[in-house]
Amino acid sequence: MRFSSDERVLILGASGFVGSRLLSELLKINVKLRLFVRDKAKVADLIIDHNDIEIFQGDLLSGRGLKEALRGVHSSYYLVHSMGGKSIFKNTEYAEKDKICARNFISTANEEGLKRVIYLGALGDENDELSEHLKSRLEVADILTSGKPAATILRAAIIIGAGGASFEMLRYLDERLPVMACPKWIDTRIQPIALRDVLSYLVGCLVSPDTAGKTFDIGGPEIMTYREMMQAYAEARGLPKRIIFQVPFLTPLLSAYWVDLITPVPSGIAHPLIEGLRNDVVCKDNSIDRYVSVKKTPFREAVKIAFSEEKDGPGITGF
Repeated sequence: MRFSSDERVLILGASGFVGSRLLSELLKINVKLRLFVRDKAKVADLIIDHNDIEIFQGDLLSGRGLKEALRGVHSSYYLVHSMGGKSIFKNTEYAEKDKICARNFISTANEEGLKRVIYLGALGDENDELSEHLKSRLEVADILTSGKPAATILRAAIIIGAGGASFEMLRYLDERLPVMACPKWIDTRIQPIALRDVLSYLVGCLVSPDTAGKTFDIGGPEIMTYREMMQAYAEARGLPKRIIFQVPFLTPLLSAYWVDLITPVPSGIAHPLIEGLRNDVVCKDNSIDRYVSVKKTPFREAVKIAFSEEKDGPGITGF
């Protein structure tokens, strides 16, 4: 099960928020990469001056191109997850599509002899009455662990990094609204994690064979409520303390439309994220630290790093 640098690693979701950054981190340790994408143009800028990266075009939902992409591959990162469309009324479709994609992948991986799959999922357990978004992430993890490849499942809460939907929602709300009316779940507990720490765990799991076949919770050094997280963001940005009050009748649906109005995050994406506010997403164990050593980034530092990576947005000159 030990990984060799001579073996090819496949990334599904290489053009996404996490995948595009992971690609760069893996190249730093000379991993031979293969990307499976729907549109090659979306990764063109990511692979400049790297002629050894193989790109396979296909479609995970239909399974087109999967067999060819998985052939001869040792390990694969599964970083694919939909969040609904621009409209809330598309949200009922995404969970079923995610399950179809995962089944197509693991079926083909079984046939092609894939040794390992590493999946970035979400914190939360079935007995927590999960939101549809978190339940979908858990279902995908279950599908991936049902196959022949040894699955490593990493479960995270909100990831603090430029371009991530949850972070962008937080950023725009905090930067634009000194006074905020929030749903009753504003005091739910969360354990945010810096993007760079997520990347370290993803890379570390690949090169640590003992992580194969295991599920790990990953999080930053602080546990806070969403209310506290918003105040900590404001502090990190040098903003005045935010006035946040709870409105019991503010439903996830109304909140999603409000977020759509204030931020660039469409209501169809905001709605499943906001529904997830009702669930505590806190690490139940830190066993990952026995296998992968990561110096965890404090929340305020993670915010400063993420903000420094932004090219536009509230608080950026010229926006």
